[in-house]
This record gives sequence, structure tokens and C-alpha cells, in this order.
Amino acid sequence: MVRWFWQRRRPPGRVLRLRSRDEASDVRRVDFEQLAPDVATYLGQAAYLQLGYVETISALIERSPELSHKESLSRAAGAALLKHQGLVDLIRDRGEDPLRLMLPFREPLDVFRRATHGARALETMLSVHITAGLLDDFYLSLSGSYGDTGRRVAAVLRADADRSALVGIITDAIAADDEWRSILSMWGRRLVGDTLLVARGALRPGGLDLADEKQVEPVFTQLLAAHSKRMTAIGLDA
Repeated sequence: MVRWFWQRRRPPGRVLRLRSRDEASDVRRVDFEQLAPDVATYLGQAAYLQLGYVETISALIERSPELSHKESLSRAAGAALLKHQGLVDLIRDRGEDPLRLMLPFREPLDVFRRATHGARALETMLSVHITAGLLDDFYLSLSGSYGDTGRRVAAVLRADADRSALVGIITDAIAADDEWRSILSMWGRRLVGDTLLVARGALRPGGLDLADEKQVEPVFTQLLAAHSKRMTAIGLDA
């Protein structure tokens, strides 16, 4: 399993809270004491994750023979770059070096990205849509642990990811050849497993005990529910 947050120890009392998407209230909040990473780890990993999506989508642009696809993919790459830059600006505003914070996560996140690259471009497009959606939601669930910094991160992550461009290419391919439906549904099921393993590893290196599992379950239940909606919207089985 890929581990993202093993480099740093968490200070006691850190709280992970699952918040409603609009952050209007704490009605749907769930607390996880001492499971969230320290803020430097949180920011460094989140910033490098978005940079990785820029790299993946840029590679898809290079491989695509269709000009319309290149243009659509460029919008998604630009949105990921804006998120990366927003997180980097936040790190700098805190007086820290973005490169120093991101460097510990370069190797493990690159391994994760390579593991979720498909043999075909459509599979990789689905990888970006599914893994980025799941992990953006996961980072939003963590954001309530970090006060004003977490609120700024949440604002960055809620910005339009422009992944509808990827979805359009995928749905057009399914409409043209229904065989893609079963291929991509199977690929999506593989992706969600790999991505949730990464998210679980982020909470506590070495695994969670039974009490932790009971606390974590509502968060992952909602992550999976959101994932199912994304897959259904594309016309795929979750």
C-alpha cells in the first residue's frame, strides 16, 4: 500500500471532521481525534497531488490525435494547475517553502499515479476523474481540522475542476462503442480500491484499530456514495 503521510508525526488533539459540501453548518460533522496529519504534511501532499494531475493530463494532451480532445483536456489541466497554484500560494502565505513541503511526497504519489494509469487513454482519463474526485472529497473531509488554513484549502478544492471535459470524451466513446462501458466500469472499480487504500493510509500509518474503523466508516461511506454518483453520471456501473 502506498503511504503518503508517514514522514511526519501528528501533534495530539488533531481533529478530522467530515463537513457538508457547503460548510454551512456542522450538522453532518464526524470527529476523528488524532487521526489527521499535521498541517504541513496536509498542504505539501495536497499541492503535489494537484501537480501530478497536471502532468498526467498534459501527457494525455500530447497523446491525443484529436484537436477537440486536446482543447478539452487543456481545460482540465489548467483547472488542476490553478488548484496547485492556490495551494502553493497558501503555503507561501504561511511562510513555508512549497518545494520543501512537497518533496517527501513526490516518490509515493508518482508511484500511485503510475499505478492508476491505464493502458489506453480513456482509462487514464477515467483515472483522473475518479481518483481526483475521491481525493478532493477526502481532503475536504480533512479540511475542518485546520481552522482558517483548512477553510482556504476547501475553497481551492471546491473550485471548478473542469473535469467535465474528460467526462464528455468518455461518454462520447461509450456512445460510439458500448464495449467501452464494461471495460471502463471494471477499470473504475479497480481505481476506487487503490484510491481508498491511499486515503486510509493517510489517516494513520500502520493501520487503524477497531475503534478507529468505527469512526472512519461514515467518512468512507460518503466518499463511496459520491463516487457512485460520478460513475452513474458517466453511464458506468460503480
